[in-house]
Amino acid sequence: MANLIRTDAECEDFRALVSMLDDELRLRDGEDHYFFAQFNKIVGLSGVVVAYDGEEAIGCGAFKRFSETEAEIKRMFVRVENRGQRIAAQILKELENWVGESGFSACVLETGFKQPEAIALYTRSGYGIMPNYGQYADVGNSVCMRKAINS
Repeated sequence: MANLIRTDAECEDFRALVSMLDDELRLRDGEDHYFFAQFNKIVGLSGVVVAYDGEEAIGCGAFKRFSETEAEIKRMFVRVENRGQRIAAQILKELENWVGESGFSACVLETGFKQPEAIALYTRSGYGIMPNYGQYADVGNSVCMRKAINS
């Protein structure tokens, strides 16, 4: 089980993990990467969770305000060598707890069909597919999901 730390977007370990995430998404998304990248800035994040194995940062996730009642999950990532250990599920659960503590009643998120592992994680974690929102409304590669949170 990873050690989870609540922090903010200024955390250097978070920034390093996000850089790895962006590198991976650039490969997966191909030509679509630059469209999605414009919506994945770390400015405006309300909370960040970083997972550690000892002193090594191995995963991260974040959330930001989406509406009066909903937070948007952003920047979920686990290092390749640490995948398959349910670290992403731990990070997601910690984010959901923090979202609830912050007064939101639901989480929304966007992922892509080119990230089937992410879709599987969110489905296992109780998220359901919803109509694509905002900038993703007409994007065929996007999958938007939502989950009610018990605060």
